[in-house]
Amino acid sequence: MDYYKIRWKESAVKELKRIDKQFIPKIISAVESLSNNPLPNGIKKLSGAEFTYRIRIGDYRVIYSLSEKELTIEIIRAGHRKDVYRK
Repeated sequence: MDYYKIRWKESAVKELKRIDKQFIPKIISAVESLSNNPLPNGIKKLSGAEFTYRIRIGDYRVIYSLSEKELTIEIIRAGHRKDVYRK
C-alpha cells in the first residue's frame, strides 16, 4: 500500500495556529491519518473543484486537495466551520 505525503500550505498553518489549543492535536491526528487513507468515511467532495475534499473534526473543517499521481495531499485550509468556506 502506498502512503501519501502531506503538505501544508503556509496559510493553513497560520489558520491552525489560531484554533483553540485543545482541538489542534485532534486536527493534526485526523490529517495524519489521511496519509494511510486519503478518502475515509465521512469526507465530502467540494462542489466546483475536481480534487478538493473536506474532512470534519467536530466543529472544525480541514479542506485538502488530493493528487493521486504524485501521492500527495495538500492541506489548503483549516478552521471553524463558520469561517473555513469564506474566502
